[in-house]
Amino acid sequence: MTTFLENYAEGRWVKSAGGLSPIHSALTGDVVAETGSDGLDFGGMAEHARRKGGKALRAMTFHERAVMLKALGQAIMERKEELYDLSWDTGATRTDSWIDIEGGAGTLFSYASKGRRELPNDRILLDGDTEVLARDGTFIGQHVYTSMQGFALHINAFNFPVWGMLEKLGPTLLAGVPAIVKPASATAYVAEAAFRIMIESGVLPEGALQFIAGMPGDLFDHLTGQDSVAFTGSANTAAKLQQVPVIAREAVRFTAERDSLNASILAPDAAPGTPEFDLFVKEVAREMTVKAGQKCTAIRRALVPAGLIDAVQEALSARLAKTVVGDPRTEGVTMGALVSRAQRDDVRAKIAELSAVAPVVYGDPNAADDGKGAFFAPVLMRTDDPWKADAIHEVEAFGPVATLMPYADLADAAALANHGKGSLAVSVFTHDGATARELLLESGAFHGRMAFLNRESAKSSTGHGSPLPVLVHGGPGRAGGGEEMGGIRGVKHYMQRTALQGDPGLLSKALGEYLPGAPMQEGPVHPFRLRLGELEPGYTLKTGSRTITLEDIEHFAAFTGDNFYAHMDEEAAKASPIFGGRVAHGYLILSFAAGLFVDAPPGPVLANYGLEHLRFVKPMKPGDSMKVSLTVKSKSQRSPEMGEARWAVRVTNQDDELCATYDLLTMNAV
Repeated sequence: MTTFLENYAEGRWVKSAGGLSPIHSALTGDVVAETGSDGLDFGGMAEHARRKGGKALRAMTFHERAVMLKALGQAIMERKEELYDLSWDTGATRTDSWIDIEGGAGTLFSYASKGRRELPNDRILLDGDTEVLARDGTFIGQHVYTSMQGFALHINAFNFPVWGMLEKLGPTLLAGVPAIVKPASATAYVAEAAFRIMIESGVLPEGALQFIAGMPGDLFDHLTGQDSVAFTGSANTAAKLQQVPVIAREAVRFTAERDSLNASILAPDAAPGTPEFDLFVKEVAREMTVKAGQKCTAIRRALVPAGLIDAVQEALSARLAKTVVGDPRTEGVTMGALVSRAQRDDVRAKIAELSAVAPVVYGDPNAADDGKGAFFAPVLMRTDDPWKADAIHEVEAFGPVATLMPYADLADAAALANHGKGSLAVSVFTHDGATARELLLESGAFHGRMAFLNRESAKSSTGHGSPLPVLVHGGPGRAGGGEEMGGIRGVKHYMQRTALQGDPGLLSKALGEYLPGAPMQEGPVHPFRLRLGELEPGYTLKTGSRTITLEDIEHFAAFTGDNFYAHMDEEAAKASPIFGGRVAHGYLILSFAAGLFVDAPPGPVLANYGLEHLRFVKPMKPGDSMKVSLTVKSKSQRSPEMGEARWAVRVTNQDDELCATYDLLTMNAV
């Protein structure tokens, strides 16, 4: 049954006015969907995203957006079987689709969690420490991030129609930016179904998401400097998009996650019989066959010590021989089809080009097929002189294909890995830390991710080619230079970093956070008696003083077992260039500080759960007195019942000299 894909534009589903293009099943060749975007008002879509979606998303806090992402992930999971049923026709196995569908939902869950844990319940994100710009502290600088006021255009690849869409949407929506999604046509029917689930969840504000089922028309002409483009696909297409005049004219943010000739290195210590050798063989075979090799991170070049290349070829060929290619709905099949017959023909053409310098040593790229589906068995190639076979470092057969090659030493291995001119991922199989360090120093600059895999991480590792939402997914050079994920780094990509300058009091009020030098307000009520909603940045408690005695220091040393010489040996402490005599323990100072500012009875403060940015600035000696200022720095609600209060703590001596400073974190009742 043919599905007519719809576009989602300006808050409604819209069918193409004509010019439909067929999408064929990778299994049977039958038409499973038709797609098109004729008649869409692309300028109207751009304005709808900015006027409706962007305004609504920017009105939400990071935490509210995080809750929205979690709901979207849950909606996908609740209807995941619908997506699995559609995915069969892409040629994917159930395992392949698990990576795509549930992995995509997992990315949303990850960003939802990070948004709640690492971002404030606010719309402004402070970046870094305050910079003091005047000696008297009346003029400061503070970097902040705010949401871009345009939209993100996401152009996705065919291989992961759900995950590829959601891994971009996670950081984009969390940043408060609306998106227009353009999937690859070959699997657009799966992307459209997942997109429809998110719209039907009802959790998205109008204009937050729009969907183009066909070509993007003149949408690029409507881009501005507040918009961004994130592309996943071939290097050739990325280069063409980057050359669209509006990209340069308007300084539109453009990132690309492009195909790359990723490498895997078998280290010299990973000889046959070691766990690392077996893991390498298993992983190369897995990367060749998962998703039928149609992964941007798949291993294309397998680098092994010259003396081991025959052993690796034998072991890898035996492993690949266990692959069962066929209809992924059939029990026992371990690898499905390529996404289309056109893709299969392209892979064959690339193998023919590569075989001039790297003959096929396993598999038959020209094996007969049923004339309908896009089935293609794994092919292993080999070159014994990789420095005279430039094509293997330049041409990618985007399918179940890899090339085996030797290296002379670690420097040669790094140089060969780098010869691909930039990749998304390189993996190294070694149990030797020195080897890992050398390869990192020699090769790290050429790869977005380096996976060091061995017997220790074998059970828990996600392997060579699995991007994770908390880590950067992208790479330099040929890989495109993009960073599609990377935790909060990915969120900041869709925000503008601005340097603020002004007096501390004004900036503190504007940002809703106490900044150094801003006025403090002392009140009649101890701040620990105030609920989270009653705390205001700048509200301060100034304590009385307490004198530190030699008996205090010796008791603390005896009680804790901390008999460091600076506390217990007067002669040695005097000889120190730092202390000049016995001093109080830093943790004694912290303990006494708590004793000065803590209000003991039960109240809104539920728990102290940590200190950050602790610095001991000036030693305190027997006879010195200490006092504390405790200032509300910021607050962030974490649940309906409680939230985080951050306190700026300053410990000073009898001469008002700063001795210790830190941020105290408490959980407070709302």
